Amino acid sequence: MKVGVSATDTLSGIARQPRPMRVREWQDILDDVSEGTVDPDGWRAVAGQRRDGVGEDLYLGHPGVGVYHLKTYAKNPYDVRGVGTKVARSLDDDVAAHFPTEDRPRRFAVQSPPENEDEAESTARRLAETVRVHAEAPTTPEDFFEDVMEAVDSPAYGPMSFDLADRPDPLDSLSETFAEAEELLDAELEDLIERDGVGRGFQ
Repeated sequence: MKVGVSATDTLSGIARQPRPMRVREWQDILDDVSEGTVDPDGWRAVAGQRRDGVGEDLYLGHPGVGVYHLKTYAKNPYDVRGVGTKVARSLDDDVAAHFPTEDRPRRFAVQSPPENEDEAESTARRLAETVRVHAEAPTTPEDFFEDVMEAVDSPAYGPMSFDLADRPDPLDSLSETFAEAEELLDAELEDLIERDGVGRGFQ
């Protein structure tokens, strides 16, 4: 008996196949985040120490973008190096459960430098006015943070699970969910550290 396969079935199967991961410089990924058109307050982050070796892990997620995984380390106090990749094209419920919600007290933000002096002065005026208004009226830390982010026109901000001295549990869960990317990025970062000649001390 012959079994027919429609073009729709074939295309659906192709769509489900994972695309090869593209490892990039960590700053290039942050540039993509900064230049995006999604709601800036929709981002969530989880960060902490790498499981093995020097450096940090960072996951950035947004319902309209997906999930990025970055691994970084400080070559010296003034030079952060790292790699990253996009590990998911959507933020489904299972993955979103590992990211913090709005009630998380910690916050993060991505900020692009002003393009010129006029933009810098305009941003400074908006920020000063925001601080003045909040100083003169009852407010909350959450409202103050939101208004400051709008004043400086931050392209990405939101709640963050973060522990510089340890690994938050969600970080391990995300590493297990995206195990292939974890292994690939670990190897790439170790190669970068070795090429830079960096151990656990600054160079």
